[in-house]
Amino acid sequence: MTHPRGVLVGRSRVDRTSSLASLGLWNNVKDAGRLRCPKHKALRPSNNISSSASGWGWDQPPDDQEAVNKRRRCLVVGRPDLSEIKPPKPQSALSRDQKSRQQWSLRNQVSNRSGYSHHQGQEFDQPEPPLPPPPPCVEVLPSQKSPSGKFTVEPVELRGLTLLKGRVSTQEVFTLSNSDLVPGKYEGGLKLWEGSLDLVKALSSEVQNGHLSFAGKRVLELGCGHGLPCIFACIEGAAAIHFQDFNAEVLQCLTIPNVNANVPSFQPPALQETKCDTGTEIHFFAGDWREVHNLLPYAQNTEKDVNVSSGQNPDPHYDIILMAETVYSISTLQHLYELINKCITRPHGVVYLAAKKHYFGVGGGTRRFLSVVEKDGVLVSSMVAEVADGSSNVREVWKLSFK
Repeated sequence: MTHPRGVLVGRSRVDRTSSLASLGLWNNVKDAGRLRCPKHKALRPSNNISSSASGWGWDQPPDDQEAVNKRRRCLVVGRPDLSEIKPPKPQSALSRDQKSRQQWSLRNQVSNRSGYSHHQGQEFDQPEPPLPPPPPCVEVLPSQKSPSGKFTVEPVELRGLTLLKGRVSTQEVFTLSNSDLVPGKYEGGLKLWEGSLDLVKALSSEVQNGHLSFAGKRVLELGCGHGLPCIFACIEGAAAIHFQDFNAEVLQCLTIPNVNANVPSFQPPALQETKCDTGTEIHFFAGDWREVHNLLPYAQNTEKDVNVSSGQNPDPHYDIILMAETVYSISTLQHLYELINKCITRPHGVVYLAAKKHYFGVGGGTRRFLSVVEKDGVLVSSMVAEVADGSSNVREVWKLSFK
């Protein structure tokens, strides 16, 4: 009987010996006297084996023909019989590296709004995990300023302009420690982001160059946090400044006290009013971008959306929309753009956006948001400023206006 062709073809003799040993068949074959391998250095036919050009074969069939057939099947395909291999036992606990990989997405969302990732330069645009339901949309009155928590201020010099930035503890407000954001719960409103300062500097330059005027304008700041850009608009004579943030706690514990610190006329007894002594209308709104337009005084609600296509605004809308560091999450870019469309005055309204060019690890950034704008084809974009100071990813300030 001749063994099928190609059993041990294509390997050296030493490799053939190793292959048989790895399959657990070498001892069985050697002990049976069918093959012998002196000093395990060569594979030679024994007296009981005939060698021919057609391959290796046995001149006498073994007693257990079924076992031999199984060995032959294993040898022909070049791998052991999988039916005899037991699967590895499941691990009772994940290794440290496995846990790290599973926590990759959340860790990036928590830490990468600042522009860096654990693997700088790598982009991970995997779908984000589902978020919990957003908090309800509410208007926060100035009198609802939170009395709890320690609020301190420190000056910020911005090209000859001195503003005050407040500081509160994330631990005291949200019982969170060392967290920039927790998606769906806390979106980082208690931290003063670099883009906010970049935006104030760019707005100041625009005013000085005669490209922008806040006098008598209605201004909305989305994702306000400290609210410094909108506070600057108030100082420049805006008729209305409206602050929006995801969390009502941010408005109560930080935004309202910060407005009080920077706008002296916005003090008691004016805390019960929505205007300061200069006549500027001031409002604070909390909620998700998909629903907050229903509360904003100068935005289109669902019943008025039919007027968007006509390009006409039956009611006054916001002349200027400001936002800093709001485009870090891919999942919210479309909602943000839709909210802008519902709030902006046509055809003379403008939008100023300050953010990082790209947020590594979460995929957002100015260019990703501008692609959404360009796809719609209604607004055009122009760069106002670019900041590459080496302290973080490249930061940009963009202006959006109607064609």
